Amino acid sequence: MEQYMQLFQGTAFSSQSPKEIQILKNYLFAINEDGLIAKVIAPGDAEYQPLLEAYQGKSNFHRLAEGQYLLPGFIDLHVHAPQWAQSGTALDIPLYDWLNTYTFPLESKFADLDFAEKVYDDLVSTLLANGTTTVLYFATVHKEASLLLAELCAKKGQRGLVGKVVMDDPAQNPEYYRDADTNSALADTEEFILAVQELAKTVKQGVYPVVTPRFIPSCTDEGLEGLGKLAAKYDAYVQSHCSESDWAHGYVRDRFDKNDAFALRDFGLLREKSVMAHCNFLDEPDADLFAETGTAIAHCPVSNAYFANSVIPVAHFHAKGIDIGLGTDISGGFSPSLFDNVRQAVISSRMLEDGVDPSLPAHMRGVPKSRITVDEAFYLATAGGGESLSLPIGRLEQNYAWDVQIIDTKLPSAKLPIFDENEDLHGIFEKIMYLARPENIREVWVQGMKVHSR
Repeated sequence: MEQYMQLFQGTAFSSQSPKEIQILKNYLFAINEDGLIAKVIAPGDAEYQPLLEAYQGKSNFHRLAEGQYLLPGFIDLHVHAPQWAQSGTALDIPLYDWLNTYTFPLESKFADLDFAEKVYDDLVSTLLANGTTTVLYFATVHKEASLLLAELCAKKGQRGLVGKVVMDDPAQNPEYYRDADTNSALADTEEFILAVQELAKTVKQGVYPVVTPRFIPSCTDEGLEGLGKLAAKYDAYVQSHCSESDWAHGYVRDRFDKNDAFALRDFGLLREKSVMAHCNFLDEPDADLFAETGTAIAHCPVSNAYFANSVIPVAHFHAKGIDIGLGTDISGGFSPSLFDNVRQAVISSRMLEDGVDPSLPAHMRGVPKSRITVDEAFYLATAGGGESLSLPIGRLEQNYAWDVQIIDTKLPSAKLPIFDENEDLHGIFEKIMYLARPENIREVWVQGMKVHSR
């Protein structure tokens, strides 16, 4: 019989397709030494009983308690790591004012590595405690502090994709917070890429450098072009913001006489490994371009309610074959929880379908076929995020990373309302998605290693 590093027994929920979940009742999950799922064994399979007998009672056998369930770890496609220090602050003012009054002064403080370590250490731990096992991070313009964030992900066991932010346009960025000039912005980015690639050789779950122009308004043409070349040279991930708000979308149209998506494409920044945040104002040719280039969307439903001036038509973009995952957009989004963003994704989609102006007749009020279900929103937080990053994560299937959260529905301080011991498992899944709080997340594993427990 094959030897495994770990064997788990329990009921799990995983996405079978973008629209439906798979319920794996009382399955065995065999984990190999690389932290990958070597085998998924159903109770009816011939090797189920022999495996159970061989591993029972051993320290590497984990049987979930009654009322506990496995979910894949969540994948957060958009976090501004330094902004964790201002989460929940001043969300009622316009984006431009919010950035200049609060955000840029805060991000400029990350030149101080002691301050950076305090914030980043707490953030990585908080996200793991919220069941988030993979994160795509914007750091700051500071190369050293950005590298520190990658090192903390490596140390704490989170799969981190980290970008040193580029803001090289002196006309558009405050003097106290920007790259010294375009050449230094590009040189720092290249050195950062090489340093993270070195770090990655020591890390089981993976850390990755990300080419990160903050957004077109922050960058010069030369800066954007240079970043596109670096992305190609190192086959690196790329992240930025695209057509987030009326202001940002309009700014790029005025500057280039084309939409954000096409401007980014022309600089070499839309590619298979690109993830663009928000994308609320993509038109049909923009969306087709995303599908064609393999560029993914980080959908940030909580943040969009505050800053995006619209509801993104997620169902429509998904139907076009665009990869979409979820992002918290800390701190434009106040919550570090993708559970909260799953819920908001469903709520926002319903508001888009039904419309929000009661003075209009019902048939004119909304956008038909816009709603998504909680199963679909769960897909975005798990498998959709994995596909957006082209990594084998986000599903509980053979050859995928063992990134999981163990949810306890019977916790006395946060008990879910499950009163029938034969309750339908899909109903239990829905209750977890709508009602689970961080204290229900008892353990978190990344790449076969336990990284958090309560």
